[in-house]
Amino acid sequence: MTCLLAEAPVEAPTLPDIQIAPEEDQDAEAALDPPYRVVIHNDDYTPMDFVVKVLTTIFELPRVDAEVVMLTAHFTGQAYVMTLGYEEAKYRVGQAHGLARAAGYPLTFTIEPE
Repeated sequence: MTCLLAEAPVEAPTLPDIQIAPEEDQDAEAALDPPYRVVIHNDDYTPMDFVVKVLTTIFELPRVDAEVVMLTAHFTGQAYVMTLGYEEAKYRVGQAHGLARAAGYPLTFTIEPE
């Protein structure tokens, strides 16, 4: 009977030395997803409480900030909500429009390049 342990040890292969520069990755990501401003527009049909609910749930604004945004839009016709990457802004605006349409309201958000 032969002993397998008596043979020469096998060396594990070494991994190549890879260095990642986090700053470059962030710059590349920012270039792929540029910032966009989300703007809410006033209408005469959507209840104020519903607007605040959308701003707090979809856009994750604190209630006080959501009320300020809602009132600004109410009195001036539109208000800045937040700046997000294009894809994120488009996604959240889509969610907000979906909730509003399901509830029967014409609440409208737009996105514009910053």
